[in-house]
Amino acid sequence: MPDFAHARERMVDIQLARRGIGDRHVLDAMRRVPREAFVESGFEEFAYEDTPLPIGEGQTISQPYIVALMMEAAEVKPGENVLEVGAGSGYAAAALSQIAGRVYAIERHAALGEAATRRFQKLGYRNIDLRVGDGTKGWPEAAPFDAILVSAGGPSAPQALKNQLDVGGRLVIPVGKEAGGQRLLKITRESGTVFTEEDLGGVMFVPLIGEQGWAEGNGRIAAKRTSGHASERSLPNMIAAAAEPLPDFEDPAFGAMFDRFAERRVVLLGEASHGTSEFYRARAAITRHLIERHGFTIVAVEADWPDAAVVDRHVRHRSARPDAEPPFQRFPTWMWRNLDVAAFIDWMHRHNEAIAPPDRAGFYGLDIYNMSGSIAAVLDYLDKIDPDAAAVARERYGCLTPWQKEPSTYGRAVLTSGYRKCENAVVEQCRDLFSKRLDYMARDGTDFLDAAQNARLIASAERYYRIMYYGGAESWNLRDTHMFETLEHLLESGGPESKAIVWAHNSHIGDARYTEMGFVREELNIGQLCRQRYGDAAALIGFGTHEGVAAASDWDADMEVKQVRPSHEDSYERLCHDSGEPRFLLDLNRDEALRQRLLERRLERFIGVIYRPETELMSHYADASLPQQFDAFVWFDQTAAVTPLGPEHAKPGMPETYPFGL
Repeated sequence: MPDFAHARERMVDIQLARRGIGDRHVLDAMRRVPREAFVESGFEEFAYEDTPLPIGEGQTISQPYIVALMMEAAEVKPGENVLEVGAGSGYAAAALSQIAGRVYAIERHAALGEAATRRFQKLGYRNIDLRVGDGTKGWPEAAPFDAILVSAGGPSAPQALKNQLDVGGRLVIPVGKEAGGQRLLKITRESGTVFTEEDLGGVMFVPLIGEQGWAEGNGRIAAKRTSGHASERSLPNMIAAAAEPLPDFEDPAFGAMFDRFAERRVVLLGEASHGTSEFYRARAAITRHLIERHGFTIVAVEADWPDAAVVDRHVRHRSARPDAEPPFQRFPTWMWRNLDVAAFIDWMHRHNEAIAPPDRAGFYGLDIYNMSGSIAAVLDYLDKIDPDAAAVARERYGCLTPWQKEPSTYGRAVLTSGYRKCENAVVEQCRDLFSKRLDYMARDGTDFLDAAQNARLIASAERYYRIMYYGGAESWNLRDTHMFETLEHLLESGGPESKAIVWAHNSHIGDARYTEMGFVREELNIGQLCRQRYGDAAALIGFGTHEGVAAASDWDADMEVKQVRPSHEDSYERLCHDSGEPRFLLDLNRDEALRQRLLERRLERFIGVIYRPETELMSHYADASLPQQFDAFVWFDQTAAVTPLGPEHAKPGMPETYPFGL
């Protein structure tokens, strides 16, 4: 059973106080109200995540931070008369009731209003009155109000609500004539006819439906706050001055621009989306240069170890396993089975022809997902080198068998089964494999590294798929810790002079401590761990774009070439776009004045294999401090989608597993 009291305290300390909410009354109110009682059944365990949650009728309960922000902005004081429009589940009204003398709440959906009233009664909140109706008209018979909070966005502030403010009263409301372009306004009534406005920043809320709001069907659903800082017009000019234009990908000068990072032990190259061709081509050009000129021999990518191992055998001119399955058959296949990656793999194969086997550059996977492939690789290895150990391993891994092909279902199954037996078994298997390390290493050190890493992956994946259904930061942290530890094993096996290049999403390689991941959700990532382990010997390089991407609409869906919306006006991407430079490298440590100006957190866009433009602000943006997150930033204003490999790209005479089993 989750410890909701502890989670609530942590939410207040991390999501609210640490992000600038300082009103003691607000913080105390948020500590007292049990958010788990206001979410839909089945979502209780996620109640204290910093995210909106569905509450029925196509509506959401706002993230805790936005509730606290609006309460603080409204300056609600003990004993005051307060109106809330858009009560939803009743959570915000309940929090307001812990400060105000009386709270009046209006909800237009009868089912939500009735459910909220039942919650108030059950929890003993006696100073809340709720009615179902048009919130844009307010509650005239209960006016005047010291504060009015509106939890939905309208085209403007309804005059009825302004009229119901007492002199000195405060109205906090999202306003915007375009869906997704709302601003949070604080309107104060200075006298009978004089109102002042303060812009608190960009937001995105459900639409305010009513006589003085939107017509039914207008707007779109979401509830997520942005950074609230408008683009400063001098900053694009400063970026343009500091930007180093990038030549063509095939020009040797492209890779040479990254010589400044050549002495690092680890160079991490990001991407703002998984389906953008320019990101792959740029990383390939940088990697080719670092391998050819500066002795890098490890290319470690955000891909599964067993799949990458098939490619690694090809690029290092090692014979393919006779029973090896073609790699990268699981969604999203196009993330690695595309023309840009195939061209880079061909180059690695050609480059290694003239290199002695111990010095050849290798291609390795860092990720955790392919449990079935890893189990098969460990068993295949043990069958050949220690059949008795293989028999024991088969018995131990047997408890995982039902979930090998769809391991995410394992997490749901273990919620009601004895998963610790299975966890202990895979850990014991890992220990047994390591206990025979010296014997195995004497026979074939390279094969041992492959089998040992697969055993580690199984143990980590078992835990990952078990905890992913609990929500929170734990599953993300386990995954990125596994990726970092895999990188460490690669560097250790290569010796003290080995150097690695990492390809992964910006969310993995940008230091998580300086994004919402770290300062709100307490998530870490491989970039943060590399900085903590290697210090200045790690270089973190992010990538960004204004428009253009390939992605899917849902998990396991087909790839679509989607047109990305223009970057948000409060984002780092908009600053780069407004610089007028089409493609550039921005070294974030060379211009101290620019670095200082960029330190203040802004929005940054993150698109993975899924892109949902209809909820882009909520789904794909997060607060970040770019110069603390990265050492450098690579910008392509206009980008194109990757081209997935198809049968037409197969090479005559090549074996089926070369390199992607076409």
